[in-house]
Amino acid sequence: MDSEKGNTIVLPLHDPRLERTIGQWDKAAGEVCEFGGATGEAGIGVSAGWLDDLADALSERSWVELDLSTRVPNGLLQALRDEVRILHKTESMARAGIGRGAELTRDRRVRRDKIAWLDGVTAAQAELFRFFEALRLGLNQRLYLGLKRFEAHYATYQPGDFYLRHLDSFKGRASRALSLVLYLNEGWGLEDGGELRAFRAEHDDEVVSVMRPELGRAILFLSEEIPHEVLPARRTRHSIACWFRQDEVPLPL
Repeated sequence: MDSEKGNTIVLPLHDPRLERTIGQWDKAAGEVCEFGGATGEAGIGVSAGWLDDLADALSERSWVELDLSTRVPNGLLQALRDEVRILHKTESMARAGIGRGAELTRDRRVRRDKIAWLDGVTAAQAELFRFFEALRLGLNQRLYLGLKRFEAHYATYQPGDFYLRHLDSFKGRASRALSLVLYLNEGWGLEDGGELRAFRAEHDDEVVSVMRPELGRAILFLSEEIPHEVLPARRTRHSIACWFRQDEVPLPL
């Protein structure tokens, strides 16, 4: 597959899920970082003005870079980072798949990360889900996207891992409409690689964003419009991918 021109559609596999009790993680890897009280609308820093800015950016160019470190409760990013580190350390993550339906495969020539789906059971995940829900409601009010729900998973890239250029959804399908990628890595330098590279919707050979996966950085974009890829990482890299969907029950991409 042509890594520069091919638009692979990526569908992560749904197993394994996170363990239901944080105590099991504590035994494996010590205490998970606690986070402070929430602030702002809906318990987090989602203001009307900020949502207006996001809606304008999505309308104008289909993507926007974000710094969420001031939009979520103190310590939440560190707590999420600790969760994914434990999942990685205890080998509780599974290889992601590509394709859809009966054609779903694991192809390391296209994608090499491992994932674990979030279910909102832990305190950190529940708080993150509150943020996602506030974002869903706010953008629906402004852009009439018809977003009915969201899904999210952790992703871990080990040194040498990547995945090639792709779209998150087929055009015209009532599935993933809006994508958000949030990074959980501290002290990430240019020498560490692993950047997310996004391309312009109308001219998909033009790079519009190259984002280092630093703690709290995020990118939000229209799932059907923005091709993107993850460049090879040179150290272990953690993130959360979230998709806001227009369907009420899970459907193929």
